[in-house]
Amino acid sequence: MKITIYCQGHRYIQEIENIISLFFERGNVTINYFFSNDNDLQMKEHLNNEDGNYGIQTENEIKIFLSIEESNRKSDDESKDGIHRIAAKAQLIWEKYVPGKWNSTHSRSVDGTQSGRELQKAEKQALHVVLVEVLEQATGERQPWGILTGIRPTKLLHRFLLDGLSEEEAHRELEENFLVKPEKIKLLQEIVDIQKKVIPDLYQLNRDVSLYIGIPFCPTKCAYCTFPAYAIHGRQGSVDTFLKSLHQEMRAIGKWLRERQIRVTTIYFGGGTPTSISASEMDELYQVMADSIPYMDQVREWTVEAGRPDTLEKDKLEVMKRWNVDRISINPQSFIQETLTTIGRHHTVEETIETFQLARSMGFNNINMDLIIGLPGEGETEFSHSLKMIEELMPESLTVHTLSFKRASAMTQNRKRYEISEQDEIRTMMEMASQWTEEHSYFPYYLYRQKNILGNLENIGYSLPGKESMYNIIIMEERQTIIGLGCGAVSKLIPPGSEKIIRWPNPKEPKVYYETYQEIIRKKIEKLNEIYLDN
Repeated sequence: MKITIYCQGHRYIQEIENIISLFFERGNVTINYFFSNDNDLQMKEHLNNEDGNYGIQTENEIKIFLSIEESNRKSDDESKDGIHRIAAKAQLIWEKYVPGKWNSTHSRSVDGTQSGRELQKAEKQALHVVLVEVLEQATGERQPWGILTGIRPTKLLHRFLLDGLSEEEAHRELEENFLVKPEKIKLLQEIVDIQKKVIPDLYQLNRDVSLYIGIPFCPTKCAYCTFPAYAIHGRQGSVDTFLKSLHQEMRAIGKWLRERQIRVTTIYFGGGTPTSISASEMDELYQVMADSIPYMDQVREWTVEAGRPDTLEKDKLEVMKRWNVDRISINPQSFIQETLTTIGRHHTVEETIETFQLARSMGFNNINMDLIIGLPGEGETEFSHSLKMIEELMPESLTVHTLSFKRASAMTQNRKRYEISEQDEIRTMMEMASQWTEEHSYFPYYLYRQKNILGNLENIGYSLPGKESMYNIIIMEERQTIIGLGCGAVSKLIPPGSEKIIRWPNPKEPKVYYETYQEIIRKKIEKLNEIYLDN
């Protein structure tokens, strides 16, 4: 499909291509610009000419005209500082279908005192609205999430409510200015209500912090994965030096927390696979943490993402039980053996079941499991089988991911090797998951979306009442500083009383982390002192 975009008044190339990709996975997109006075006039004349055509067109060619205008003006009923009035127009021509031409307009007002960045955001959103509207009209393809791509929708709803909007007003904003469909707005409100029940002081947590500890080792790396994950076999030297560095970073951050009398809300061990290291190494790491982090008895939740069933032996479960770990993950991703082999997970379905049952017999009563919709070779039949297996185990929480083609993953780089279901089947599988969880009294408590996610869908965490992960809520809603320790850990530093987010990544490679950890600690504490100086 050849798609030609004609732009007037803007140069938002990447944003336009992101929207186009929701409708045409393999579109050949060309973008042209109109910026001179003559071309501006030509563009306007064309957009206002209902009978006009623009060049020769075939049924396999789409032409889209996108314009945006701004004006500054004052009136008695507007802000004394004036406002920016943004008006976007779109026209799509496609002779393959009747009527062959579709139009959309959208306008919004922006406070004239806003920064240039805020004005650009408003421009992009207005363009997205008209572009999605004409594409929906022309293709008949419905986008439940409207213009939202790669964003946390629940965070947006939280923001509207914090700004003083009523639920009705917030929902109208999502529907009119972001084109979010009613069923998704209902889902968002359900999740926000549960989050505020699970963490009643969610909006007041910004003085305290949470901790993320990244362990960058796995038995093997999955084909869809882009997390820091290095095969642990044959790397004991790297493991030893990494853990020594992590101990030092943990002690330094613990000292800083103690001096500032800052409490830790939640602790999350991720990776990689945190249970790739030995039981004795886990035990020593937890001891260092207990000795270093102040107010450990006040930590609300401690999660260890075991993830790979082939890393969980009885001695490791005993270590976690002895240290009173609150929540663990045992993630099958699929209960189809062929799928596990295809994606590079070298464990069996039987190992997943046996490991889960072992953990349950040892008293673990808050276990999460993950399933991924859209894995290679899987359709409704295979996904239905995985749901039936989940029903036999009944973990306390179930996270349903939709496969995302992340740029650096092996699956993305070799995409032709993997057979993936069509979008309609992907969406049907998500409906199956939603229906199954509702029937079994699991409720959605967090949600996030990614770019290049199949079917333009979402990832949803479901849980039985009272078994929600506080850490997952905190990291998704970005209401609190999360200090990342270890390889590939990204700190999200949020100055108390602010919504500004400062990303502070640690190196992903264990060798680099070991060689630079002292400098990492020094700079991180300098930044923490800076943002907590007056708080």
